Amino acid sequence: MPRLTASAPMILVTAVRAAAVYWRDKLGFDYKEIYGHPVADFCIVHRDGQYLMLAHTDDPAKVQPIWQRREKTSDAYFWCDDADALHAEMAGRGATIDYGPCTQPYGVREFGIQTPDGHDISFGQVLGK
Repeated sequence: MPRLTASAPMILVTAVRAAAVYWRDKLGFDYKEIYGHPVADFCIVHRDGQYLMLAHTDDPAKVQPIWQRREKTSDAYFWCDDADALHAEMAGRGATIDYGPCTQPYGVREFGIQTPDGHDISFGQVLGK
């Protein structure tokens, strides 16, 4: 049976180059290339085999983070093996921490960051395993 091998959520941003630099410098992700000329319009950032796509929009009204439509939600959620250490790393890099780290009632240690375009991105570690 065919298997899925990866996923890559996509978020809209108003400035792809600035967003890619934020993901690299503040969150420890990397990227190979920023596409589009003269306006950068697409980039895939990655870390530890996980991916997220950044797509440009000229209309800031189209950048609608999910939490603006439903409270306590994230535009993307990444599982990790040490939420506290990842939080410390990202906070030390100057990332905008949205919440946490905290232990949720569903047994996950998690925290969230907010991107310059207002997207909430969460990182969680399943406890007890």
